[in-house]
Amino acid sequence: MKPEDVLDPFKSWHVPFDQWVANGLGWVVEQYRPFFQSLKWPIDQLLRTFDGALKGIPPVITILCFGLIAWQIAGWRLALQIVGLLVVIGLLGIWGETMTTLSLVFTAVLFCTIVGIPLGVLAARSERAAAICRPILDTMQTIPSFVYLVPVVMLFGIGNVPGVIVTIIFALPPVIRLTTLGIQQVSEEVVEAMRAFGASDSQLLFKAQIPLALPSILAGVNQTLMMSLSMVVVASMIAVGGLGQMVLRGIGRLDIGLAATAGIGIVLLAIILDRLTQSAMSKSRQFAHVAWYQRGPAALVTSVVKTFQRSPATGGGSEGGRQRVST
Repeated sequence: MKPEDVLDPFKSWHVPFDQWVANGLGWVVEQYRPFFQSLKWPIDQLLRTFDGALKGIPPVITILCFGLIAWQIAGWRLALQIVGLLVVIGLLGIWGETMTTLSLVFTAVLFCTIVGIPLGVLAARSERAAAICRPILDTMQTIPSFVYLVPVVMLFGIGNVPGVIVTIIFALPPVIRLTTLGIQQVSEEVVEAMRAFGASDSQLLFKAQIPLALPSILAGVNQTLMMSLSMVVVASMIAVGGLGQMVLRGIGRLDIGLAATAGIGIVLLAIILDRLTQSAMSKSRQFAHVAWYQRGPAALVTSVVKTFQRSPATGGGSEGGRQRVST
């Protein structure tokens, strides 16, 4: 070692971590690429279903459906806001791209929920599982989103399905962490009372811990939803369609109008999804004592059905009464 290297030993000594990662990923691709390709099938089928439904339904019907859902969840004011924002998206001429982005987000969030909530429950009830999950989640949340693109492209290729996969990986940690946090914050008195009455572990989980942790779980789903929307835009670099692809084309062509239009569409879509999920969390407590069919459009349909059910009976009774009077 040279004398000047004593003060800067890293010129001569370093760990070849980049070679290790490249060699390891190359070996995985060579040995297990068919296995990873087979994992694309369920995601592809669900993505095709969402995309076909959202694009196959006329925009007016889609807007009405979103408005009715918002009315059922939180009232007519939110319904008017959602309808207005969707109309603006349609007027901007980006309806098809928005529906593609929405199908990507829905697919990613559904898989994140299916995988994340059970893992969160496991981490909350097992210290060993929590110790394993914690460093993995820390790493997943701190690695820059662009780093995920390289291994996903090598293992799964390019297109919408790899874009959903990289979105799932990026957006999974919040729902796991907040599910774990919600269950751990359930009062010990409640747990002890359930156990004193002879409740099993499954009864304790499904009848006490998950219902009490539901606000935290829904907050995790909301965060996963927002992160999925942001990652779908980044994933446009691996040929993922939708609004992110419009942003990428605008950057490549220096077309500020195209990029700004797609950016506004992403903002409006984020507002719609955030309002719906936030309202679902807040209104679930406010209307906890009211059945779902007694509020919103469901209450209107229920009242109409009851009216039609009473009308024939009333008519038959009055006719019978007139017959008895005439006799």
